[in-house]
Amino acid sequence: MLVELNSENFEQETQSGLKLVEFYTTWCGYCRNQRIELQDFEQSKIWIGLVDADESPEIAQKYNITGYPTFILLKDGKQTAEISGFHSKEQLLNNLMAYL
Repeated sequence: MLVELNSENFEQETQSGLKLVEFYTTWCGYCRNQRIELQDFEQSKIWIGLVDADESPEIAQKYNITGYPTFILLKDGKQTAEISGFHSKEQLLNNLMAYL
């Protein structure tokens, strides 16, 4: 499941459970390629939040995001991991498995 996040819904959507959040920008080529990999998760039960860092810079600043794409893993609203750069679907799943 892919969920667009912004300053209005970020806290509510990420406050409970295990949540993977991708920070991206529309001008980033790696981000466009990453979106192709993430499309396989659209119909899955894996929750992935998407934050456009240009549209919601305050969220990116809160988590000190400086490069794109960058993923953070949140457990009950607290950051437990950061994954920087482009990753295949398999790499993302392997990273998530370490926290389940």
